[in-house]
Amino acid sequence: AKTAGAMLFGSANAIVPIALALFLTDLSAISWVTVLPAIILIAIVSTFLGLFIAVSVSEVFEAQTFSNFFRFPMIFLCGLFFPIDSLPIVLRPLSYILPLTYGVDILRGAITGMNMMPLGLDFLIITCFCMILFYVSLRNINRKWIT
Repeated sequence: AKTAGAMLFGSANAIVPIALALFLTDLSAISWVTVLPAIILIAIVSTFLGLFIAVSVSEVFEAQTFSNFFRFPMIFLCGLFFPIDSLPIVLRPLSYILPLTYGVDILRGAITGMNMMPLGLDFLIITCFCMILFYVSLRNINRKWIT
């Protein structure tokens, strides 16, 4: 129930700026058929990453601290603020193991029409991240609390 709430909250957090942007700019060129599933998948993968971190530690404050270890670098390495191609060559491979990289690529493609990778591949990879994080989280829950 908490994960479903987190997914809805994450999706709502993305919808609010879009709703405000409707009044400030023309959004008619955006592919909404691509944007909406991408927002949902980004919310799901973020929730499952948070769940994985939360069930991997013993105290709440540890989860908050540990989650910042993932979130902060991910925002700067995923291509959101500047292209991955402009990162130092040693950091580029790290970008491709971050789930947000693929969500950002989907959104960039829906807005500008220019993706780094094929759209289907982006969706496949972020969906795989969702499934892997969910599986690992369930395994940790079973090992930690159910066994």
